[in-house]
Order: sequence, then C-alpha cells, then structure tokens
Amino acid sequence: MSESENLWRKVIMPVNSNLAEVVQNLEEYTLKIVLIVNKLGVLIGTICDGDIRRGLLRGLDMESGIDTVIQYDALLVPPDMERQLVMQLMEANKIKQVPIVDEKHQILGLHLWDDISIAPARPNLMVIMAGGMGVRLRPQTNNLPKPLLSVANKPMLEHIIDRAKVEGFTHFIIAIHYLGHMIEEYFGNGDRLGVKIEYLREDVPLGTAGALSLLSPPNEAFVVTNGDVITDIRYGEMIDFHNRYSSSATMAVRVHEWEHPFGVVKTDGVDIVNFEEKPIARSHINAGVYVINSENLSELTSNEHCDMPDLFERLKLNGKRIIAYPMHEPWLDVGRPADLEKANKQN
Repeated sequence: MSESENLWRKVIMPVNSNLAEVVQNLEEYTLKIVLIVNKLGVLIGTICDGDIRRGLLRGLDMESGIDTVIQYDALLVPPDMERQLVMQLMEANKIKQVPIVDEKHQILGLHLWDDISIAPARPNLMVIMAGGMGVRLRPQTNNLPKPLLSVANKPMLEHIIDRAKVEGFTHFIIAIHYLGHMIEEYFGNGDRLGVKIEYLREDVPLGTAGALSLLSPPNEAFVVTNGDVITDIRYGEMIDFHNRYSSSATMAVRVHEWEHPFGVVKTDGVDIVNFEEKPIARSHINAGVYVINSENLSELTSNEHCDMPDLFERLKLNGKRIIAYPMHEPWLDVGRPADLEKANKQN
C-alpha cells in the first residue's frame, strides 16, 4: 500500500471549516483534494486548489466559510468498481482524485491517478499469435497482416500491447508468419512502446499453440493471446486466477447466447409434450486468451501444427488440471469485415 493510500483519512474535514484550514490541509498532505463531510461523517463534496482560487477571486478571504467552494456534485465511485473503469472515468473527467464511498456515502478510500495508473511490474511473458493469413478479411489483408489492421487509428496488435502495459507487462513475444516482416518493421524491438518485443518466426503455419514449440520455456506461467482479439480482460488477474486454482492451463471463456429462429416443439413419439418459442441456447466459447505453465511446452513437438484446444486436450489426458476463466469484459474477435467495422465503432 502506497503512502498516499494511507493519507486519505487525514484529508477528511468538517463542513464548518474555513478556507485557511482547507489550504493548510492541501499544503500539508499534498493529495490535492480535501473531502468534506457533515456531522454524521457523510461525504457531501470535495475541494481542490482550483476551488479555493476561484473563491478568492470572488472576494472570499481565508476566514470565509467553505460552503460556496465545495464541489457538491463530485465524481464518486463504489468500492467494487474495476480499476480500468475508474481510470477511464478519471481520464474522461480530467481529474486525478476520486473518492470511494459506500451506498450511504461513507468514505472508504481515495483513488489517486498516480497510484491507480501504475500497475506493479509483471514478470510474466505475453505471447501474441499474429501469424494468421486473415483470409476472411480479404481484400484488406491482401497486402497487410490482420494484426496491423487499424482499429481507432491504431493497429489492433498495438491495442493488445498497450492494454497489457497498463497491467505491468513489459516482455512480449509475437509469433509471425504471413507478412510477418511488416509486423517486425512496425514494432521493432518495442523501444518505441517502452517494452521488450521478440519474435517467433513460423516457416509454415503452426496453429494457435504450435508456435509455442519454438519458445524457450519461461520461468513463470505466461499469457497467450490471439492477435485479433480486442478485449478489456485483465491479463494479470487471469494469471492470479490461474495460480489460485493451481491450474496447468487456463482458458478465458465467454457466455455465448444463440436464439433459435423458430418455435421448438418437443415430442415423445407422436405426442407433443412441450413448446418453446424461439428458445435461447447458452454455451461457453473460447475467447482466445490463455495462461499456460511453462512445463506444458514439453507436450509440443517442434514445428508441428497444434491448435490450443488440442493442447488442452493433451493436458487433460495426461491428468493435468485445465480450467476456465469466465470473463465478462468487452470482447471482440476481429475475424470478419463486420467485426472490424464494429471494433472501429466501439473505439
């Protein structure tokens, strides 16, 4: 826990304080915010340095009360809000402090941009599968590898790296084949993005797991993701989940719903026993993101084609534990022109 996280209680002040007392608090604790509460300890608003300055410009003096400078509509968040969403709210509102409150507006903590935007460094490697030919996206992929297709004016592969960087990942290996030289030329060794990037070069397509046969086993469990998956999944939390369940391999899965286009009639012989009007079927689908223990690489034969479900099946047959990581975050597999169009509309 950072020093600033321990200070939030000291920037709580009563509503009957004056400007001089608030200024002294701002200068002493340097969190650049004061949390104003009523007699019951309920948060009623916040005051920042700019609020004080605007009050002084209106003619207030240091002995004035603070009721006219309080931001009564300050942005507040609940304790269970995910870090990434808090960061997005802070960016959108151009603020660097957000109080955490319960349903009764009792203060539980304080998010600070300098703390929340810096994730602890992750030693884990991330492998990105970017060797596919993107056949379904032709003609856009005739002269450009699919992972370099633009989403919100940036290659989708760069979105993946940037998302992982936020969580402290710094070492990436990109498996390349089709037009792989273009990916190497764009990303280089990763210096431009502030990360380390290396490459696995497939002479022939090896599948979503086969390229791992070219990998030197890392020391830690590592993340594997398809290079065409745009998602807000928390890669670090997925590793933590994997380790918590002592898993050998973990697959991110999503619930997929499919509505039958017709009413379904269930029969027993010639007798009708039930009707279902356009029933909805639900199943878990492979989301294209995995966590793999390094010892599992021994299950692969060098330069032999293998898809990730096949690797998971081998591990299961050998008595290894394989588990699902249920995800709820936004996710899109950019495999078709409609998917690419949707990705650009969402970003």
